[in-house]
Amino acid sequence: MERLRQILTRVDGRGYKAYKDIKGVYRFRNFELAIEYVQGDPFAEPSRIRVMVPHKLSWITDEMMSGPSRRIALRDFVTRAFDHAIRKHGLKSRGSGKSGLIEIDRPGQEVLDRSSALLTENGMEVRFRMGLPAAGRRILGREAVNMFFYDLSDIMDDCFNKNHDEHAKNAIRHCKVAEDADFLRSKLSGLGLVAFVAHGAVLPRRSGIDPRPLDKNVLPFGPIPENLTVEVDLPNAGLVSGMGIPKGVTLVVGGGYHGKSTLLNALSMGVYNHVPEDGREIVVTDPSAVMIRAEDGRRVEKCNISPFISNLPYGKDTLRFSTEDASGSTSQAANIIEAVEAGTGLLLMDEDTSANNFLVRDFRMQQLVASEKEPITPFIDRVRQLYDELGISTILVLGGSGDYLDVANLVLQMEAFRPVDVTERARAICKKFPTSRVSEAHGPMNRPSPRVPVPTSFDPSKGRHAEKVRSMATRAILFGKNEIDISLIQQFCDPSQARMAADMLLYASKYHMDGERSLRDAVSRACEDFQEKGFDAFTFGRFGNRALVRSIEVMAAANRLRTLRIR
Repeated sequence: MERLRQILTRVDGRGYKAYKDIKGVYRFRNFELAIEYVQGDPFAEPSRIRVMVPHKLSWITDEMMSGPSRRIALRDFVTRAFDHAIRKHGLKSRGSGKSGLIEIDRPGQEVLDRSSALLTENGMEVRFRMGLPAAGRRILGREAVNMFFYDLSDIMDDCFNKNHDEHAKNAIRHCKVAEDADFLRSKLSGLGLVAFVAHGAVLPRRSGIDPRPLDKNVLPFGPIPENLTVEVDLPNAGLVSGMGIPKGVTLVVGGGYHGKSTLLNALSMGVYNHVPEDGREIVVTDPSAVMIRAEDGRRVEKCNISPFISNLPYGKDTLRFSTEDASGSTSQAANIIEAVEAGTGLLLMDEDTSANNFLVRDFRMQQLVASEKEPITPFIDRVRQLYDELGISTILVLGGSGDYLDVANLVLQMEAFRPVDVTERARAICKKFPTSRVSEAHGPMNRPSPRVPVPTSFDPSKGRHAEKVRSMATRAILFGKNEIDISLIQQFCDPSQARMAADMLLYASKYHMDGERSLRDAVSRACEDFQEKGFDAFTFGRFGNRALVRSIEVMAAANRLRTLRIR
């Protein structure tokens, strides 16, 4: 550490590039510091820093590391503790641009497998960024000394050396909550369920931009209908009661503002674990669940949408359907087929974000426009086939089409966040008021054939860069010269997942897209490599701002690449 102090004193007042001299590894009193990458400008991407803390000098215990769920949750907790310490000790401006900045990948409500904190043989490694101080482009060496020897030391003390009992208590709780959620999610299929919502769960969020639980005028979820009540004995929480949503076709109905879409949103995020006191800790969903919506304007490449769209004007092929500008119905059809190709077992859909003509054609419209002149086979006529023939369930939020009552296995009515099973009442209504519409489905609902990408259609080069990929929050991935719009892939819950998806696309295109493997196979192999090699094999450097993403989202991003070509 004294060597670092000497270098910073020596380069004080020199040009900014002299900071390159500090790159290296330094031993501090209670931790080891590695300066991995040094920025070349105070306005550039901040410098990448790592600290390594031996377990014997921290509050981390073997109990917190006993199993994969706990290990991921422990690393997530350390990231949160480090972020809290930064906000307490490290928010100081020390010159031009990003001078004085200290930041770590800030988690949201979900507990994700992150690269910001990693367990090694020797201890815990934390990765973060620092903006090295400068006045204009002249080094402020004394300010840098204060950052490393005072700010960072205070952060490390707050995170690892102080409040041992409090940190240990909160960390083990964090680990147990995540372990319970993973355990319950793994049991869903065996219980005949696609989702579970605990009694008393708090589903509403504070706002569209604040994912924390609503803390005023809260209506907890429940009580649960007796026939849907499921009790599960969790490893840590013990016996937990909640609503089990069975496999099949489930409709969620009810008046406005009674919690239909809120429930669906909670289910879509139920593929991830949540932090204690989030309200959704024990809301879990089939891990392959996919949120489906219409997506006007997206590109589609050789997707077999013929189960839903056929007989288009001008003889346009729907077995290998391609377009640069999909309509609401064709985009929603493509999204479903691509989700099936990716391996989903559960579709989540909301009437509000669906193409109305894709969902249903009622009897009167069937009489007005003959079926031979309507290219759309509406979802209502395929939803049961998806389950009966392919084993793919659907949960659909609906308010405007009673025809769906005929095809539902379960009808849930939401009343002020209270679920009511109205299936028998719905069946009685169907019997009393039978529909006159005729099913327009012809033929079976087959799984789509694997699609093989042309390797050269994934070009990550840009200008003088042989490979240039990055993300813009959860809005877009920049892949070479191409921008992939991911804003409507709704289960990207964190910007770090988008960064990881960009890396995964690059890795899969380099190592597994050989012109013979399908898109799913190439992405799946990349995910298997991640499990074996870890984050650094994908980011091509020790980055601390990546979070694991499902192969489903990586495939969804690949399908939206406008240069994608299918063999």
